[in-house]
Amino acid sequence: MIKHYKTIVLSDTHVGSRWSKTKEIIEFLNTHTCDNLILAGDIIDGWSLQRGSKRWTEEHSNFVKKLLDLHHTTKIIYVIGNHDEFMKKISPFTFFNISIRKDYIYESNGKRFFVLHGDIFDHITSSLSWLAKIGDIGYSILLWINRRYNIKRQKKGLPYYSIAQEIKAKVKVSVSYISDFEKHLVEVAKRNNCDGVICGHIHHAEKKHIGDIMYLNSGDWVESLTALTEDYRGNWNVLSMVENSMEEENEIYEKVLAGVV
Repeated sequence: MIKHYKTIVLSDTHVGSRWSKTKEIIEFLNTHTCDNLILAGDIIDGWSLQRGSKRWTEEHSNFVKKLLDLHHTTKIIYVIGNHDEFMKKISPFTFFNISIRKDYIYESNGKRFFVLHGDIFDHITSSLSWLAKIGDIGYSILLWINRRYNIKRQKKGLPYYSIAQEIKAKVKVSVSYISDFEKHLVEVAKRNNCDGVICGHIHHAEKKHIGDIMYLNSGDWVESLTALTEDYRGNWNVLSMVENSMEEENEIYEKVLAGVV
């Protein structure tokens, strides 16, 4: 059954990375349609492609083809993140119904939302890109461990468990970072006379008010499989598409171990 929304926001799909749920993203876009599709950064993972950690596959090309198909009926706003920063060379750029920008103001139901990826408020990402890329490799290793761990959990009949998300939730430094990140983005919304901010970057989906500003984060499609949706009344929600089944995950893991992927 197809569900239609006024607006859908996706970010941090990291297409081109071995960890991207590209097939699931395409399936999501096939069953969830919208008038406006906002891509809030890190859609194409240029860092992974540069490292050569995974070749560009037919599945990744199918994702691009899907976006090109969607532009006939959907307005697509692509806001650039740090992993797809190579696209800054052509921004701002509009072709057909697709707009590529560094940031964007989305107006809906009498409200203004400042849309950006959020990496400009990450000191390591913006000032020490070499260190951020080392951290990205570390995160990839953590995801590999996480997925091997979940293979064993599945065999025991246990549900998916995210080590990375648990670390973020429990480590005080991470909690403080997320809080500071949210406050910075709320301030930029205020400075631009907006009622809310829409972002990604930290892989932590959220919908809440900070003071009189609505903070919306679309999460990621590496682990969480989350999106933001807006109905025609201007109501926003976080939509999670995580599935307990790990059968397809096992196939990916074995390919990674065999050096195929």
